[in-house]
Amino acid sequence: MTALILLIDQVLAIYTYVVIASAVFSWLFAFNIVNPRNQIVSSIYEVCWRLTEPVLGRIRSILPAVGGLDLSPVILLLGIFFVRNLLRTGIY
Repeated sequence: MTALILLIDQVLAIYTYVVIASAVFSWLFAFNIVNPRNQIVSSIYEVCWRLTEPVLGRIRSILPAVGGLDLSPVILLLGIFFVRNLLRTGIY
């Protein structure tokens, strides 16, 4: 059982980085810092977007709009940190 909990914890840790990368890429595209026509950058963003959008879309449907800011990645990261802490306290 401990191995399963550690595996879930590691998957959540990797997903944390994917959420952060997706948010950073969206900012870079919004401020025209990165060219969205670049195939490599575009493909990395596409993978990040496909992995995070199902969860972030659900959060956005519940969360009210806050002055044009998308707070859904923050809420998702807080949820991931909460679940990871629950898993860690269950192990020890």
